[in-house]
Amino acid sequence: MSESVPLVTTPAVTRWSPDRAPKPPAWPTPPMVETLLRGFLGRCPCCGKGDIFGKFLKVVPQCRACHAPLGVIRADDVPPYITIFIVGHIVIFGMLMLEQAAAPPIWLQTMIWLPVTLALVFGLMQRVKGAVVSLMVKLDLFDMQPESLGGDA
Repeated sequence: MSESVPLVTTPAVTRWSPDRAPKPPAWPTPPMVETLLRGFLGRCPCCGKGDIFGKFLKVVPQCRACHAPLGVIRADDVPPYITIFIVGHIVIFGMLMLEQAAAPPIWLQTMIWLPVTLALVFGLMQRVKGAVVSLMVKLDLFDMQPESLGGDA
């Protein structure tokens, strides 16, 4: 006679999987063009009410209105490169056109283009940095490393 062995059933195993859905930020995210324009004008890219800069090029730790963490954004070298690119094209084009039209002496070229270059650099640097910070906010490129959260970057 053969004895029947009772079937042992194991409970169903459920595997935990993390929630990988992107979490919406706690601050508003406007369309790209509006975000870039707000940054170019020195306003918070998220709400448009607070200022991006506390000093000339120093980004505030967070927006006073919507509390977006703007201070952890590290724009680093991108704004100077873009500014040099824009100013260089304007100044070189102007120099070449003036040279073709009037051929002034070199000292006059220097007297004209040195102040123009400085005015363009100082006029564009903050605006370009604001636009770059805004772009980084829109693309969610926050640097949440511990050393950047409390530093004076």
